[in-house]
Amino acid sequence: MNILVILAHPDPASFNYAIAERICDQLETDQHTVLFHDLYQMDFPPVLPCSEIPRDAALDPQISRYCDDLVAADGIVVVHPNWWGMPPAIVKGYIDRVFRPNVAYRFIEGDAGEGIPVGLLKAQAAIVINTANTPEVREEMVFGDPLHRIWKDCIFGLCGISEFYRLIFRVVITSTPAERMMWLDDAATLTHEVFKPKES
Repeated sequence: MNILVILAHPDPASFNYAIAERICDQLETDQHTVLFHDLYQMDFPPVLPCSEIPRDAALDPQISRYCDDLVAADGIVVVHPNWWGMPPAIVKGYIDRVFRPNVAYRFIEGDAGEGIPVGLLKAQAAIVINTANTPEVREEMVFGDPLHRIWKDCIFGLCGISEFYRLIFRVVITSTPAERMMWLDDAATLTHEVFKPKES
């Protein structure tokens, strides 16, 4: 299978980067093809220009390649920190520019864009892994979990992906090396279970 792995963290020495690296290793071990989009390292331009808003807009070749990877993906993994209850801004820009109409979704025939979208992505499952520095009890009591709704319903559900999994690793800033090793194992295990290895 083709698995698209999207990483959004500016520091290559971050735990997010370690998570993405471990996931890519697991996918390759399971004989999948990894399509890796490291948004910061590839200097992804997140601002949606006016010229790209039309459904049939002529796209920058770089954006077209990212759209092609999204369309080709049989599964998607997203790794990013929880910043202000949201993904980093670069992720929002990636969604705006790559999860496009007529690429990730369309509207029903005769609809002008105000109605119900139809998901177009062929990916069967998506995994989102977040890191956080807020303890779970405080997170739920004060903030809720907006990231879950954003990814499950507003993005993947809208684009036709109903099988959704999520892991949250916290509190990262005070975690021990042993805890981080356990979290990396958890990420690899979930990836292995969701995207079954190719049969030999």
